[in-house]
Amino acid sequence: MTTDSNTQAPTAPVGNSDLIYQLDDTPAFAPAIFAALQHVLASFVGIITPTLIVGSALGLGAHVPYLVSMALFVSGLGTFVQAKRIGPIGSGLLCLQGTSFGFLSVLLSAGFIIKGRGAGEEEILATLFGICFCAAFVEIAFSQFINKLRKVITPVVTGTIICLMGLSLIKVGMTDLAGGYGAADLGALHHLALGGLVLGTIVVLNRASSQVLRLSAVIIGLTLGFAVAWFTGRVDFANMAEVPLISVPQPFKYGFGFDWIAFVPIAVIFLITPLETAGDLTANSIISKQPVKGPLYMRRIKSGVLADGCNSAVAAMFNSLPMTTFSQNNGVIQLTGVASRHVAFYIAGILVLLGLFPVVGAVLQLMPKPVLGGATLIMFGTVAVAGIKILSEAGLHRRNVLIVAISLGMGLGVAGVPEVLSHMPDVLKNIFGSPITIGAFSAILLNLFLPDDPQLEEEDESEYDPEAHLHTVLQNRPDDEVVDDNNLKTLSRDLDSAARPS
Repeated sequence: MTTDSNTQAPTAPVGNSDLIYQLDDTPAFAPAIFAALQHVLASFVGIITPTLIVGSALGLGAHVPYLVSMALFVSGLGTFVQAKRIGPIGSGLLCLQGTSFGFLSVLLSAGFIIKGRGAGEEEILATLFGICFCAAFVEIAFSQFINKLRKVITPVVTGTIICLMGLSLIKVGMTDLAGGYGAADLGALHHLALGGLVLGTIVVLNRASSQVLRLSAVIIGLTLGFAVAWFTGRVDFANMAEVPLISVPQPFKYGFGFDWIAFVPIAVIFLITPLETAGDLTANSIISKQPVKGPLYMRRIKSGVLADGCNSAVAAMFNSLPMTTFSQNNGVIQLTGVASRHVAFYIAGILVLLGLFPVVGAVLQLMPKPVLGGATLIMFGTVAVAGIKILSEAGLHRRNVLIVAISLGMGLGVAGVPEVLSHMPDVLKNIFGSPITIGAFSAILLNLFLPDDPQLEEEDESEYDPEAHLHTVLQNRPDDEVVDDNNLKTLSRDLDSAARPS
């Protein structure tokens, strides 16, 4: 039942006593804006960090403030669509959309391929956004067949690829912590001390008993590191006067380019992120006291994944990186007791407003590399651990161990010894030079052609529901630390009983 915006908080029905506002309730302005601000603070770092990393690594410095603004702007648009549900698009849940870390490796690889051909900054951006726009339709199509493709994109495949994502990005985080690519004093003690301060702060706050501190650990760590860098003269605001007052969203501002070689690995990731989204939506449904089986649940999964794909296409159109459903807002719902999807409209408004002011991106661009590296090192490491957790849930029997061992070996081997592909044609070299691509293809092919052990298949996989189980892994992302062990065990137990047939 929807309440009037001026009424007091409704009394939760029996079984929903931990929620102050249900999914379709309309909170008054004060509690709604307060909950919305907590969602924004919890997700802000996750939204802007991929753009900062890509902009820094590819030398796109002049464009970074605008790109950060567009990341915030399209996150607001995507959050509105996901919660509002426009036609068949959107889950209708309090879900926040943001830039996905899962695409970082393949986007950097694609960017370096394009840059290696002598392309300028705007051409690099035009090609990256053109590729992402086209690849988003892979997820849009996938959303309609998510149930039928479980035999191809199984937990062992998903876990392997997510693990490779994290492992291949750790080098980026460590390099930033040491001073950043090209730094003349890479590894200097002042870089390591600053990055260590950020990393240590996040670790300490994540072990705090206060859920608010755990939820805010990353943003507090980055703020502290930035403040220390400023007071020690490592942040220069001299060029801030040149930053325009307003960022005007312009569809395909840099043009539209395409490259088949760079398209393939990005398209592969668009087949993986829907399963993470399904896990996020399942966890969100449980926390919001919504069903996790039946036609309503499946409609939400399909519509939510469809919204992810459509929002990624819109993001590319407005010059931002691919998007996905964030999972940190699940912890905020638990913290606030507000599951109303109407709060998402406030979140969307705040993000759109932030996106219209490029000064936000300009300030963030000044953040020293060790500060960013101290936070991203943890983030990327936990992505790898998330993959390991998925693999452990899938069951590491002999067949799965063989798939994982070969796929990780191929992916990490190519990353560590790229010369192994030196005598291949350029087309194959560029496609399989990405550890994600070669690892994904290896895992998918082995999963399809290696015979199953009938007994193990019956025990481990016949009733396994990846949409229902992925959420337990996603709870371990750095921005999900608000969920404590007891809550996580209860959530997992409830979901298991709902997902497995009696």
